[in-house]
Amino acid sequence: MTLEEAIKTAIEYEIKVRDAYLGNLNAIKDPTGRRVFLVLGNEEQGHVDYLEARLAEWKATGQVSAKELETVVPAGDVIEAGVRQLEEHLEKRDSGSEKQMLEKALAMEEETSKFYRRMVAELETGGELFRRFVEIEDGHVAIVQAELDHLNQSGMFFDFQEFTMEH
Repeated sequence: MTLEEAIKTAIEYEIKVRDAYLGNLNAIKDPTGRRVFLVLGNEEQGHVDYLEARLAEWKATGQVSAKELETVVPAGDVIEAGVRQLEEHLEKRDSGSEKQMLEKALAMEEETSKFYRRMVAELETGGELFRRFVEIEDGHVAIVQAELDHLNQSGMFFDFQEFTMEH
């Protein structure tokens, strides 16, 4: 795959994920759930904008820079600090169709992350462009998985065991 093909494919992935979040906003009744989908959808739009700018740069100059890519996904320690507060809120939530939307979003985030990993490994020119996307998409996977785990009452939240059956 060429760098141009990789960027175009990445744009397609980001648009699909963005649309999964923003296209389902009206179906989510819980304000926290809506906020999560809105924030992640807007971040995915930022990825589309970033990639379109890199594609234009590539077409104009034959080079592409891996300019800084910002994220709303907080650092791991910040996430851990907010877990307990979020758990209290999520206990009161009606999960309804939100589970299905989260499952779809999770699958798309995992597929997108896998694509970016492959581009980092395979592209001789421009692979570095996708390295930051791997980190960000992995953060999105963690957020969506945490929401899903809690709604499914799996006993896990942000990869932490909420309870144990062992004595």
